[in-house]
Amino acid sequence: MADKKDYYEVLGVSKTADEAELKKAYRTLAKQCHPDTHPGDADAEAKFKEISEAYAVLSDPEKRRQYDQFGHSAFDGTGGPGFDFNGMDFADIFGDIFGDFFGGGRRSQARGNAPMKGANIRTSVRISFEEAVFGCEKELELTLKDTCNTCHGNGAKPGTTPDTCTKCGGKGQVVFTSQSFFGTVRNVQTCPDCGGSGKVIKEKCPDCRGTGYISSRKKISVSIPAGIDDGQCVRIRDKGEPGINGGPRGDLLVEVVVSRHPFLQRQDTNLFSTVPISYAVAVLGGEVIIDTIDGRVAYDVKPGTQTDTRVRLKGKGVPTLRNKDVRGDHYVTLVIQTPEKISREAKDLLKKFDELTGDTLNAAARASAESADVKKKRIRK
Repeated sequence: MADKKDYYEVLGVSKTADEAELKKAYRTLAKQCHPDTHPGDADAEAKFKEISEAYAVLSDPEKRRQYDQFGHSAFDGTGGPGFDFNGMDFADIFGDIFGDFFGGGRRSQARGNAPMKGANIRTSVRISFEEAVFGCEKELELTLKDTCNTCHGNGAKPGTTPDTCTKCGGKGQVVFTSQSFFGTVRNVQTCPDCGGSGKVIKEKCPDCRGTGYISSRKKISVSIPAGIDDGQCVRIRDKGEPGINGGPRGDLLVEVVVSRHPFLQRQDTNLFSTVPISYAVAVLGGEVIIDTIDGRVAYDVKPGTQTDTRVRLKGKGVPTLRNKDVRGDHYVTLVIQTPEKISREAKDLLKKFDELTGDTLNAAARASAESADVKKKRIRK
């Protein structure tokens, strides 16, 4: 089964959440990404379907019990009693929570046996820091569904055909009324017998067992763009679950997990690192070698450089996703490295150096202290 998020995680609730908490969480999330408020936004539609699927299971005591015991396998036929989400009309759930029942009520719109896009599949791939910066090609092996060649997708045994559902008359949806505090409420829901297809299979195909699909392992090539960051996704069109009732396939969403670099840190398109320099180079200036994502470069340190000075290597950062030729910068913090052990000769030379520069340094320190005292006096006045 394709990687799917935990239903509790999708709704952002704990495993002990009661019915009121579930409904409140679903209400908030559904308002944010309902397809009616995001026309043409495939991501919003996929998110809405995901949270609706989670709510459909967790709001039903029996399905929730199955899910808590078997996880997602409870509904894909591999570990539990099984439940078919393909015929579920998530618009019904949305209407049940947000429907305006005043003045005769509002009907939820079930799609019935209309074509529907298949669900998206989510998976992940781990790449190195360098691969994230410069882009790469990765090959994934996933279990995907394809139309059964034996029954050509109708789920019926060869030589037979699906029958029209007697419960819904082939419409894929049923209408029922119920009484509430506000009066009679008329509801339209997906037919429970045919799952919205309008057809019932009496003699199932022996190869696909009536599902119309065969699962198999396939290798998928993924192009990781230069500049991608940890947690971002690459969308591969039409590589998700097959569509329902002739609808298009869903998409494959590949989440990228980027490994850490031993000495580089990333922030947006900029890189950061720390390079030690000797006291002599800090005082006199000189050349240091800096390791960058592009390789080693030489940098001229200015005389009198103080510790924690930050320098900028322009264009040595991460490419932008929109244009790989436009890159961020690499910021390097220069830190003066103090040796822990030195020779007697080096000690003598340092003492001599201190004698030669001590008066100058002490004078600068005294001037700085006097300036601070004057400032304090002015503040007191």
